[in-house]
Amino acid sequence: MNRWAQVFRWHRMKKVDEDGEKKGESKDEQRTPAKPKVNWREWVIDPSEEFYYGWLQAMILPVFYNWVVLICRTCFTEIDKQYLTLFFILDYLSDLLYVADTIIKFRTGFLEQGILVKDTARLQKRYLCSTSFLVDLVSLLPTDLLYFYFGVHHPMVRINRFLRTSRVNEAVDRIETRTSYPNIFRISKLMLYIFVLLHWNACIYFALSNYIGFGVDPWVYPNNSDPAFASVRRQYYYSFWFSVLILTTVGDVPQPECEEEYLFMIADLLIAVLVFAYVVGDVGNVITNLRDRDNVFFPNHELVKSYLRNRYISKELRKRVNDWYQHLYINRKITRENEILRQLPVQLQTEIAVSVHLPTLSKVTIFQNCETSLLEELVLKLTPQVYSPGEYVCRKGDVGHEMYIIKEGKLAVVADDGITQYAVLSDGNFFGEISILNIKGNKSGNRRTANIQSIGHSDLFSLSKEDLTNVLSEFPAAKRHLEEKGRQILTKMGMLVEAPASEEEQEKMQTKVERLEGNLNILQTKLARLMAELESSNRKILARVKQLEFETEDWVNYPSETEEGERVDELGSEVKGERGEGEGEEQVSASKGDGCGEAKGGDEGETGQMERGGQEMARALEGGKESDPSDGGMETGQKQVFNDRLMTGSSS
Repeated sequence: MNRWAQVFRWHRMKKVDEDGEKKGESKDEQRTPAKPKVNWREWVIDPSEEFYYGWLQAMILPVFYNWVVLICRTCFTEIDKQYLTLFFILDYLSDLLYVADTIIKFRTGFLEQGILVKDTARLQKRYLCSTSFLVDLVSLLPTDLLYFYFGVHHPMVRINRFLRTSRVNEAVDRIETRTSYPNIFRISKLMLYIFVLLHWNACIYFALSNYIGFGVDPWVYPNNSDPAFASVRRQYYYSFWFSVLILTTVGDVPQPECEEEYLFMIADLLIAVLVFAYVVGDVGNVITNLRDRDNVFFPNHELVKSYLRNRYISKELRKRVNDWYQHLYINRKITRENEILRQLPVQLQTEIAVSVHLPTLSKVTIFQNCETSLLEELVLKLTPQVYSPGEYVCRKGDVGHEMYIIKEGKLAVVADDGITQYAVLSDGNFFGEISILNIKGNKSGNRRTANIQSIGHSDLFSLSKEDLTNVLSEFPAAKRHLEEKGRQILTKMGMLVEAPASEEEQEKMQTKVERLEGNLNILQTKLARLMAELESSNRKILARVKQLEFETEDWVNYPSETEEGERVDELGSEVKGERGEGEGEEQVSASKGDGCGEAKGGDEGETGQMERGGQEMARALEGGKESDPSDGGMETGQKQVFNDRLMTGSSS
């Protein structure tokens, strides 16, 4: 059956594939992607994920419940008796959350060398060896069993549940980091801590009054036999009010009369001093942060006003400056965005700038259809500027150093009289882009061609010529594209002068000459490099020759003059003997009447024998030199002297 089932399934899948191919759809499109199954055995929580952040916020509830309710049930017994069942349910729900939190801690990963560790064995070992595990284990001990000994109306047996306070601190730190209003959150956190302190103080005051006796003296809680003070709500409100009077020291507190009352007052006054110092310091930090934020967002108005006052600036100009500051502050306009984002990495700065400025930048005609990377580079260069009513952004004839993009407001193209309006520019318009591209043939050059005046308060983005040039140097294709669009715009406006063909040819020739000059410079550089290498090689060879000459100066086993003389005499005698034998033969041959031809042949033989003797002697000397390399051979001068002596002897 299984085999037939597989065959039917295969036919069914094949049919589905064929239908999908007929419809032009792929197999992956036919199948709906299945949701990935979670492997709970290998499930690991990333501390930076939203789940962990939400869980920390959920853990605030059981911890604060134990902090507030346990002390209240212990001191105000009537509350515990009335709502005992509800409190039991809430107690064990909080315990269930504590157990779940412990399990989550076993599965919470940590970073090692920047990588999240997901090995469950390592995570469990790390948590078990930490102090946090011991604290969590103590907080989960079943101390509720003590109810059987003390009774169910003693909730303080669950005091070990207070040990999970670290979770609240971690959650508060995470919330303060993520919230968009950190100063408001700090004030709220401070007020919450003060409320918990006042709550505990009120509960302890009521318990102390019960210990001393209700209505014994004016300091303790009045006698609960009085119907006005018998209700549980009145008991708590009175105790809380009395606690506020003591800790804030703003009201008249009855004089204590017994030792317990004095000790309680002393402790409360000391706590009040510490709380007052903490509150003042925390509120002071909040105020400082707000002032620093304003100083970063907006220029310091006080310094500017002092400067204007000391320089005796006219009231009209000072009023314009004050109106400009007032407009920035009321409308929360930020002119120092680059300084604020400077603390972030460049990648985050780019993403923030893209999300804020890219929609505005993409509206500019010359930047449309450009590369996305080019626009991302340009958005970091945009500088926000705010202009007041009647203020000129640029005037006709001024040299253009930047272009402007209108973010918000209206600007008018006015005549030289400042009254006549030719056109009105609104959000998304731009101007001044042609003057920063340096397009050849532009009649106006880099000069402004119109007067632009702000009608009301206008928010603009300025892009300087230097920033655009630096960015376009890395994008040559975009540069050619922008120049071509600029020429088209100038052609429509009639502001472009077409260069004649000869000038174009001259430009091409000039380009070729520049290219040849560049190649020539490259060749000259290579030649200079080769000459430098040759000079370096010559210096190395000369240094090697000097080293060899220095080493040859120590060769001392040369043949002495006496030995040379003896060798010369011996060779001379041999030559003379041979010569005498030749003369005797010559005489014998002469006596026999051989003739002149034989005498001439004897002379030639004698000369040949002398030459052969000289060659043999030279070979002998060279052989002696080669056979004993230690003696160093003969110098060139000594060989020349020996040859001279040999020639003299032969001639003699």
